[in-house]
Amino acid sequence: MLSHNVFFWLKPDLTAEQRAEFVAALSALRDIPTLHTFLMGTPADVADRPVVDKSFDYSVTCLFENMEDHDTYQAHPLHVAFLEQGKTKWVRAQVYDMD
Repeated sequence: MLSHNVFFWLKPDLTAEQRAEFVAALSALRDIPTLHTFLMGTPADVADRPVVDKSFDYSVTCLFENMEDHDTYQAHPLHVAFLEQGKTKWVRAQVYDMD
Protein backbone atom coordinates (compact mmCIF):
# COMPACT_ATOMS: atom_id res chain seq x y z
CA MET A 1 0.00 0.00 0.00
CA LEU A 2 1.04 3.57 -0.66
CA SER A 3 -0.13 6.22 1.81
CA HIS A 4 -0.53 9.76 0.43
CA ASN A 5 -1.00 12.26 3.27
CA VAL A 6 -1.73 15.92 2.51
CA PHE A 7 -2.08 18.77 5.00
CA PHE A 8 -3.64 22.13 4.12
CA TRP A 9 -3.32 25.53 5.77
CA LEU A 10 -6.13 27.72 4.44
CA LYS A 11 -5.96 31.46 3.92
CA PRO A 12 -7.25 33.12 7.10
CA ASP A 13 -9.47 35.59 5.23
CA LEU A 14 -11.61 32.98 3.43
CA THR A 15 -15.34 33.48 3.70
CA ALA A 16 -17.55 30.70 5.06
CA GLU A 17 -18.68 30.07 1.47
CA GLN A 18 -15.10 29.74 0.22
CA ARG A 19 -14.25 27.32 3.05
CA ALA A 20 -17.33 25.27 2.17
CA GLU A 21 -16.27 25.20 -1.50
CA PHE A 22 -12.82 23.94 -0.46
CA VAL A 23 -14.30 21.21 1.75
CA ALA A 24 -16.72 20.11 -0.99
CA ALA A 25 -13.94 19.91 -3.59
CA LEU A 26 -11.67 18.04 -1.18
CA SER A 27 -14.47 15.60 -0.31
CA ALA A 28 -15.14 14.95 -4.00
CA LEU A 29 -11.69 13.36 -4.31
CA ARG A 30 -13.11 10.28 -2.58
CA ASP A 31 -14.89 9.48 -5.87
CA ILE A 32 -11.66 8.81 -7.74
CA PRO A 33 -11.82 5.09 -8.56
CA THR A 34 -8.19 4.15 -7.84
CA LEU A 35 -8.49 5.10 -4.17
CA HIS A 36 -8.51 2.18 -1.77
CA THR A 37 -9.23 4.33 1.31
CA PHE A 38 -9.96 8.05 1.73
CA LEU A 39 -9.84 9.75 5.13
CA MET A 40 -10.43 13.47 5.64
CA GLY A 41 -10.39 15.55 8.79
CA THR A 42 -9.32 18.49 10.88
CA PRO A 43 -6.83 18.52 13.76
CA ALA A 44 -7.91 16.17 16.54
CA ASP A 45 -8.51 17.58 19.99
CA VAL A 46 -5.66 15.61 21.54
CA ALA A 47 -3.48 16.81 24.39
CA ASP A 48 -0.82 19.34 23.45
CA ARG A 49 2.65 17.84 23.34
CA PRO A 50 5.85 19.09 21.72
CA VAL A 51 5.55 16.58 18.87
CA VAL A 52 1.88 17.35 18.02
CA ASP A 53 1.20 19.87 15.24
CA LYS A 54 -2.38 21.11 15.17
CA SER A 55 -1.65 24.15 13.00
CA PHE A 56 -3.21 22.78 9.79
CA ASP A 57 -6.86 23.26 8.81
CA TYR A 58 -7.62 20.05 6.88
CA SER A 59 -5.87 16.82 6.06
CA VAL A 60 -6.49 13.85 3.80
CA THR A 61 -5.00 10.40 3.86
CA CYS A 62 -5.38 8.44 0.63
CA LEU A 63 -4.38 4.79 0.44
CA PHE A 64 -3.53 3.17 -2.89
CA GLU A 65 -2.82 -0.45 -3.77
CA ASN A 66 0.24 0.55 -5.81
CA MET A 67 2.12 3.42 -7.44
CA GLU A 68 0.16 3.09 -10.68
CA ASP A 69 -3.10 3.76 -8.82
CA HIS A 70 -1.49 6.78 -7.14
CA ASP A 71 -0.28 8.15 -10.46
CA THR A 72 -3.72 7.65 -12.03
CA TYR A 73 -5.25 9.55 -9.09
CA GLN A 74 -2.82 12.44 -9.57
CA ALA A 75 -3.88 12.84 -13.22
CA HIS A 76 -7.62 12.28 -12.64
CA PRO A 77 -9.81 15.25 -13.69
CA LEU A 78 -11.30 15.58 -10.17
CA HIS A 79 -7.82 15.89 -8.67
CA VAL A 80 -6.62 18.31 -11.35
CA ALA A 81 -9.75 20.47 -10.85
CA PHE A 82 -9.26 20.40 -7.07
CA LEU A 83 -5.68 21.63 -7.43
CA GLU A 84 -6.69 24.44 -9.80
CA GLN A 85 -9.60 25.56 -7.63
CA GLY A 86 -8.04 24.87 -4.26
CA LYS A 87 -4.66 26.54 -4.70
CA THR A 88 -6.35 29.92 -4.47
CA LYS A 89 -7.66 28.98 -1.01
CA TRP A 90 -4.57 27.73 0.79
CA VAL A 91 -1.32 29.31 1.88
CA ARG A 92 0.41 25.97 2.28
CA ALA A 93 -0.08 22.36 1.29
CA GLN A 94 2.35 19.72 2.56
CA VAL A 95 2.54 16.15 1.23
CA TYR A 96 3.97 13.12 3.02
CA ASP A 97 3.98 9.88 1.02
CA MET A 98 5.06 6.51 2.38
CA ASP A 99 5.16 2.85 1.36
